[in-house]
Amino acid sequence: MNIDSADLLARFLRYVQVDTRSDASSPAVPSTAGQWDLLRLLVAELTALGAADVTLTPAGFVLATIPATVPQPAPTVAWCAHIDTATNLPGAAEPLVHRAYAGQPIVLPDDPTQILTPESSPHLRSALGHDLITASGTTLLGADDKAGVAVIMATARHLLAHPEIPHGKIRVCFSPDEEIATGMARLDLAQLGADIAYTLDGESPGEIDNETFNADAALLEIHGIAAHPGWAKDVMVNALRIAARFVAALPAEFSPERTAGRDGFIHPVEIKGSAERATVHLILRDFELAGLAAHRALLEHIAAGLRTDEPRARFVLTFTEQYRNLRYGLEKDPRPVAFAREAMRRAGLTARLQAIRGGTDGSNLTARGLPTPNLFCGMHEVHSPREWVSLQDMVKSAETLVHLAQVWAEPQPEAFD
Repeated sequence: MNIDSADLLARFLRYVQVDTRSDASSPAVPSTAGQWDLLRLLVAELTALGAADVTLTPAGFVLATIPATVPQPAPTVAWCAHIDTATNLPGAAEPLVHRAYAGQPIVLPDDPTQILTPESSPHLRSALGHDLITASGTTLLGADDKAGVAVIMATARHLLAHPEIPHGKIRVCFSPDEEIATGMARLDLAQLGADIAYTLDGESPGEIDNETFNADAALLEIHGIAAHPGWAKDVMVNALRIAARFVAALPAEFSPERTAGRDGFIHPVEIKGSAERATVHLILRDFELAGLAAHRALLEHIAAGLRTDEPRARFVLTFTEQYRNLRYGLEKDPRPVAFAREAMRRAGLTARLQAIRGGTDGSNLTARGLPTPNLFCGMHEVHSPREWVSLQDMVKSAETLVHLAQVWAEPQPEAFD
């Protein structure tokens, strides 16, 4: 198989220079104008490649079809990647290509304190000899998830140029606002028209994410009593002080900084307000719904204690479902994971099932009835200025997709395990 690595690299370098950072405070859909710029570019490129049914929806989804090349019926498979980048750093990268990496420290020129070494980023040890791409030190690279976008585009180009490769109908889906967890909820699954999907939003070769956290958000509103501080004795009820007591009461062993592996956590992400009214925003994570329920119960218990201690204050504690564990849907249909493992075997990789301490767009899609595990696309150190990706790993990801397309089109694919 000969994926055009130069074309893949050129696409990736082009995409990461477009600032697509999402914005949770924006009411726009997608949340930022830069996302529209990349979406329109992808429409033009898919059209030029000869993809069918190229569409840009009002909600900011690019959809397209790679037509089937086999006469027999086969499931329609969707490949998905998000075009936005995280909110914590600027998103317009100045990409740097480090050819034939030999294990040396990589100093990012715009901020020499940002240094990549095999000690700080152990995955570099498996990338010796690879061509690595980084940003210049003060922005995100955007490999999360423009590596996935570039892989899908390179694979689409390859399949459209080689109709002799047998595969069923493939749907391409590029989505906005994954980083603020609002984008995929607006996708019309009937318009997507897929039976199975995969997100390309993972790290190392061989990775198949078949499990994610269950996720809820929590909001505690505290209504105190304001008074002039000079005459506040026995009058003021300071909502900010109560908020601080609420956060201090959270057990340290349930914090992100104290948990790993399959442990869940409770994470306060924002306190704001005044003496009269304060709010505490939190996120709750656990691989099991029972663990998530326990986190909710703990917050309710702490809030109840504060109500007893401060009867003049008013407390409102609400919970919002964010996403659910991929595992629940994939247990009902094991084929997406089994066929991904077979595709990786054919690509010369050892598949590794992984539970990720986060969520993917596939969490939303799977919960809505479209089984969607997550596959690797080569990115590392995401959400930091040290983000990097291997060109060779992106090529291997594209090869995996080509094999995966063929596996789904073969008779009796249930034979794979």
